[in-house]
Amino acid sequence: MDLVIVGGGIGGLAAALAAARAGCRVTVLERRDVMSELGAGIQLAPNAFHALDRLGVGDAVRDRCVRIETLRLMDGTSDETLAAMPLTGAYRTRFGHPYAVVHRADLHRPLLDACRDAGVELRVDSGLTRYEQGAVDVTAVLADGERVRGHALIGADGIRSTVRAQLLGDGEPRVSGHTIYRSLVPMDSVPQELRWNAVTLWAGPKWHLVHYPIASGEFLNLAVTRDDGARQAVAGVPVPRERVLGEFPGLGSYPRRLLELGRDWRTWVLCDRDPVGTWTEARVALLGDAAHPMLQYAAQGACQALEDAVVLGGLLDGAGPDDVPQRLEKYAAARRERTAKAQLVARRMGERLYHPQGRAATERNAMLATLSTTDMYDAVHWLHGERTFLAPGVG
Repeated sequence: MDLVIVGGGIGGLAAALAAARAGCRVTVLERRDVMSELGAGIQLAPNAFHALDRLGVGDAVRDRCVRIETLRLMDGTSDETLAAMPLTGAYRTRFGHPYAVVHRADLHRPLLDACRDAGVELRVDSGLTRYEQGAVDVTAVLADGERVRGHALIGADGIRSTVRAQLLGDGEPRVSGHTIYRSLVPMDSVPQELRWNAVTLWAGPKWHLVHYPIASGEFLNLAVTRDDGARQAVAGVPVPRERVLGEFPGLGSYPRRLLELGRDWRTWVLCDRDPVGTWTEARVALLGDAAHPMLQYAAQGACQALEDAVVLGGLLDGAGPDDVPQRLEKYAAARRERTAKAQLVARRMGERLYHPQGRAATERNAMLATLSTTDMYDAVHWLHGERTFLAPGVG
């Protein structure tokens, strides 16, 4: 069976690898002139490693990642610890894998190499304009007029997916009103007392700062977000250091020192979409951010795309052309509820956990003070401990 995947990012390559290992002939169409991954740090919970192992690239990613010892939530104005969840020992025993962080390129590269080894056709400068469905096939029509035929087409082309625009026609993404600034800091310029093997989040009134080591500990990933009501989407625009420092006057001493380390800042306005009930149209389906884009606050965007890929590959195993519409419906049905919950939880985390102020912040602090380590593990179990997507498909 011939499968066409639109998008050569993490989700698209993971889907291509899963499908190739299920026996499909796979072509990946990437609109840019290179197969690469934009961005910096990414967090990988154990559910991501379950998926990566199923895809056969878990060890390659583990070789490039930093295993994190703690998730910390701090008061960004007083420097006090609000909650800390250990990620060694009992956590790894319960969830089966570490919690790790990695540069996005160090996740993308193993997937890309494995796709090449699996015989996936990888095409750049191949932007999609539309697709056309027939009785037994679907054709991707490219910007230069070329037509690429397959028995199924998967839209893994991100939050502004061309495939989704044709399939759903639901317009532009939802602008969250949150502006994020990102910087990578060489670790040798970070004072020793600030080099923590943790994902640390400093929460303040309508803002928060996150930092953790990436690239095998060579860099510190800094991301600071402000709930400023931004209404226009922005992506990767350079901003002066002085502007970033001026946006966060209320930081405590530790987060202020961290913020001052940043150079070469870039900014984005965060976007997502509401969950939807339709991911498929006959021989076409959505995957990853094209299907369920979510805010970064649950650190599950890439993790959920990897799960999508494993489920899709399992359901395509042994499938023939005539089976495609039914198998794609089963894939969407298996994934919609879980990813919708992750989308909505990510929104709520921004509102109730990271950005509250005044009385709401006091109530948050009181609630967090009551939680034991087991309580925290129980709270994340539905995300980090999920393994049902590893069940074999219908071959």
